[in-house]
Amino acid sequence: MEQHSVQADLVAVLIAVTGGQPRILTTSSGLALPAGPFTSNHRSLQISLRAWVEKQTHHPLGFVEQLYTFADRERSQDLGTRAISISYLALTREFDAAGAAQPGWQDWYRYFPWEDWREGMPELVAQQIAPALRSWADAAADSVARSARWQRAAMTFGLEDQEWNEELVLQRYELLFEAGLVAEAWRDGVSAPAAQLLPGAAMSNDHRRILATGIARLRAKIKYRPVVFELMPDEFSLLQLQQTVEALAGRGLHKQNFRRLIEQQALVEETGQTTVAGAGRPAKLFRFRRNVMLERAIAGNKLPLARTH
Repeated sequence: MEQHSVQADLVAVLIAVTGGQPRILTTSSGLALPAGPFTSNHRSLQISLRAWVEKQTHHPLGFVEQLYTFADRERSQDLGTRAISISYLALTREFDAAGAAQPGWQDWYRYFPWEDWREGMPELVAQQIAPALRSWADAAADSVARSARWQRAAMTFGLEDQEWNEELVLQRYELLFEAGLVAEAWRDGVSAPAAQLLPGAAMSNDHRRILATGIARLRAKIKYRPVVFELMPDEFSLLQLQQTVEALAGRGLHKQNFRRLIEQQALVEETGQTTVAGAGRPAKLFRFRRNVMLERAIAGNKLPLARTH
């Protein structure tokens, strides 16, 4: 029986929100996620990851959760070696404790421009993705397959009156991969390149797939656990909080309903301070009630979405 050695590494999806934009830490000029070999110096993978990341970013991690173990056979890099990547999602800050910017941070919509629905459906979806997926569906072998392909495309991308589900990040990326619309598909020999590849930066190996997994997990988690506060400063306005949730969800939220939800959940309390007056009226500052609300739901099962036209 043929023996294969196993090479295991840790891959980190490190997320911050800066200036109302969701950011991820990358390496290799934005081509890869931070990754390194697993070492047995710590009693658990999570402790190993925390130590490794905090050494790299000079910032303590807040929420950390294992995402997925990627162990597909085609991930083997060398003859006789099985490559396994253990991925983690972690929330941190883009700036270190001294306020200095750290290199390598990128806007996650650079990699998934079709995921930003804060102002409604992006032109990219209507003008490029929908026609490309229609062509892919029409190229199927028979009418049953054509119908199935288009139904999948419509449900995944919110086409033809289907509702957009912000959590289907991985399904959308895998559909575009299957249709040959992203560079990784034809690079890896899975499919022939489409006539026109979509905008959106490719990543090394399967790191864009891992990133999609992390974004989807976080978009789901902010609806039932208050992890978003791990990304906030000690004091913040409700507008800053709303913009952070919008950045992560890729959806615009209804202002009054969002504030009513936060009040009902009793997740924050006033600090008695206000923002420095700028062009508008100073805003009240709040803090997260961490001592009593660690496991309270932030938004039930739905976000208070704003209506789009």
